[in-house]
Amino acid sequence: MQTKSKLNNKWLRAAIPALLIHCSIGTVYCWSTFKMDIANYIGYSISGVEWAFSLAIFFLGMSAAFAGNFVERNVKHSSLLSAILFALGMAGTGLFIYLKFFAGILISYGVIMGIGLGIGYLSPVKTLMLWFKNHKGLATGLAVAGFGAAKIIGSPLMQALIDAFGESGIYMMFFILAAVYFVLMFIGYLLIKKPDDWVEEIKPKSKHPVKDFFAKFSIFKNPVFLGIWIIFYINITCGLAIIAQEKALFTAVGLVGIASVLSSLSAAFNAGGRIAFSTWGDYLKNRNTIYKIIFILSIAFTFIVAVTNATSSTNIVLAILVIAMVCVINAGYGGGFSNLPTLLSDNFGMKNISQIHGIALSAWAFAGLSGNQMSAGIINAGLGFNTVLYVTCALFVIALIIDFVLVKSKPKVVETNSKNNETEKVEDNKEQISNDSNNTSITTNNNENKIDDIKITEALDTETDKNEQTT
Repeated sequence: MQTKSKLNNKWLRAAIPALLIHCSIGTVYCWSTFKMDIANYIGYSISGVEWAFSLAIFFLGMSAAFAGNFVERNVKHSSLLSAILFALGMAGTGLFIYLKFFAGILISYGVIMGIGLGIGYLSPVKTLMLWFKNHKGLATGLAVAGFGAAKIIGSPLMQALIDAFGESGIYMMFFILAAVYFVLMFIGYLLIKKPDDWVEEIKPKSKHPVKDFFAKFSIFKNPVFLGIWIIFYINITCGLAIIAQEKALFTAVGLVGIASVLSSLSAAFNAGGRIAFSTWGDYLKNRNTIYKIIFILSIAFTFIVAVTNATSSTNIVLAILVIAMVCVINAGYGGGFSNLPTLLSDNFGMKNISQIHGIALSAWAFAGLSGNQMSAGIINAGLGFNTVLYVTCALFVIALIIDFVLVKSKPKVVETNSKNNETEKVEDNKEQISNDSNNTSITTNNNENKIDDIKITEALDTETDKNEQTT
């Protein structure tokens, strides 16, 4: 009995499984390592093959948005499903590369693997925050750092496998790693478990499942959530715009010989930013301050590099400035991800955090379609790197303004859990919920008086739940 108690701790039940899952699915960021090999083997253009990655990010974000309730109900089921879909997508990609069937690659890597990515990314987050109640930022930072650090580990491993098998290396790499990552994610599935003192609310079966499913997206009417979604989207879009051009930037300033080393450095900042910014947020009165810091740093570095025209010079001092900018953007990009779930939990509580976090991750889906395409389009039009920097700098300024205007200061939530009773002390945005509820079937004065007692997280409950609450 004592042995069982020792095994039931936050590291074994939350941190380790989260790292196993995220270090596996995070290899999606290794795309640049093998995209050229795929294009050469199947005889297709690089620009065409790029759609596999764009689709993977799109379906990652959208599956997280739509699977939040599924993840909320049973983290075990969602973890297993993500392992199956991710491994199946990788193995299918290898098969269709071997068959030189481009549409099959799009479906396997972009759709199947992308859905596995989204469910896997979301699955451990709430469990981590429940185990690390007083250090939520550190917990989520460690987990999503695994997602960011996967590139550091995965890229050389993938390249070694491709080189080891010669011409067949590109598809053999996918076959081998599909098995490896499935084993790692399956171990994560076996280990992951929510704390014993947390019991998820069992909701009655809905009478209007389709209507109630889409009702949860009414949270976009909440100005705080909308503000968080927009700044998250802008941060990813700008981050991808710079990250996608890293190698070209390093080449332009005469650092082509150490470009791979610098890419590993930027990946380290990406992973480190996830831990550093989210942990820092644990010690701040208002966690949203982290986003303001990220945007101010990003504005400063992109603007300085742009006005000095550093990307058009081989001067060593200016080259170092470019490297610093890339590292800062990567750190802010990673920090934006790790700070998101904790900021949402501070504003909306833990009750429906997986659903809320999932909906917020839909911003990632759209940013995946706009970020690298934006910078590529500007450069292909002959406008140069400086134009990319001015555009991203302007977007960061817009994000900072939106952050100040829409995302108001909010003290951290204090929560208590028990098996028989769950309490979430969340006292924000009542007016918005009142408006949302009044747009449904609530018409009487008695009902209107009861709206003030509805918590913000009930904006994600079903329409049926709302009617039952007010009758």
